[in-house]
Amino acid sequence: MTQRLPPSLTPLDTALAALLSGLEPLSPVELPLSEAAGCIAAGTPLLAAHPHHDIAAADGWALCANDLVGASSYSPLPLPQAPAWVEAGDTMPAGCDCVLDADAVDASGPLVQVLAEGGPGQGVRRGGSDIAERTPAGAEGQPVVAADLLLARIAGLDKLGVRRPRLRIVNVPGATATMHMIAGIARAAGLDVKTCEASARDAVAIADALDTSSCDLILSVGGSGVGRGDATVTALAQRGQVIAHGLALQPGRTAAVAKIGKVPVVALPGSPDHALAAWLALVLPLVDRLSARRPRRRVILPLARKIASSVGIAEIALLAREQHAWMPLAVGEWPLQAIAGADAWLLIPDRDEGFAAGVPIDAYLMRE
Repeated sequence: MTQRLPPSLTPLDTALAALLSGLEPLSPVELPLSEAAGCIAAGTPLLAAHPHHDIAAADGWALCANDLVGASSYSPLPLPQAPAWVEAGDTMPAGCDCVLDADAVDASGPLVQVLAEGGPGQGVRRGGSDIAERTPAGAEGQPVVAADLLLARIAGLDKLGVRRPRLRIVNVPGATATMHMIAGIARAAGLDVKTCEASARDAVAIADALDTSSCDLILSVGGSGVGRGDATVTALAQRGQVIAHGLALQPGRTAAVAKIGKVPVVALPGSPDHALAAWLALVLPLVDRLSARRPRRRVILPLARKIASSVGIAEIALLAREQHAWMPLAVGEWPLQAIAGADAWLLIPDRDEGFAAGVPIDAYLMRE
């Protein structure tokens, strides 16, 4: 029997609220630094100061800057004894606060002479200058980035505390390219992603693949439309509770949302543009709740030209950054080249008719 979407589509806010209801942040786990990139920092330790004391930042002669005032090649300053030679990374000798280059000291004659002045801190890395005492190893609630990993490694850590949702993606045969796109986006967002493929497009095969035993969130890709071979919603009904099938969201109208036990499930359409829109509007809020992520950064720029939208349905616009403004690339329907060229996205609420040219728009970045 051919499936039919309900005549009244479920508002996006209603579907999302039902998915988020009762969903709590995950407990932090410790991951090796090599696996922590992109995950959301949680319970990060406070680092000790680094370097622990002043060290040489370059090879040269260790001296006290106050003792070198007036020294030059025209007026060499004799020293009572040869200064200490240090290599980069060596602890600075007591009483020394600068390092002069090798040719700034003449030790060829009977007297050692300094041929240049030095400033306090010249050629020296001060204690705590790289890492201040009690610096957190990553910003709580924010993605772990390369700079966080660098600080952790310098401080001698081999693990970091993070929240990392476990995502299971079920591919319905025929949507493989879209599944790989979503899996790549999810991995880049720091999720622990496992993929599998239903053995067939029928409800029994899809239901068998909807295994919640080792995941915090399930996505299915494909089979959520109204065609005769679209059996994902039937499979969801066999395994759990279907919250909505058919959303007032464009692209993404044929997406479905459900719960199997306490695990939220989003059935993404097989079309890349509709799947990506449902990912942005439905899945990212779930990931952020599970990760206890702080609000995502938005960039405010004026709109280069107007955006028209239909009242009664939420639409997502793709935007490109051009000359300090947001240029609309696509609204409601997305060509693949618009997806490839988009720098940001904007959710237009179902109550709005769009935005006039020149209006400041706060858009989410596609790549943070």
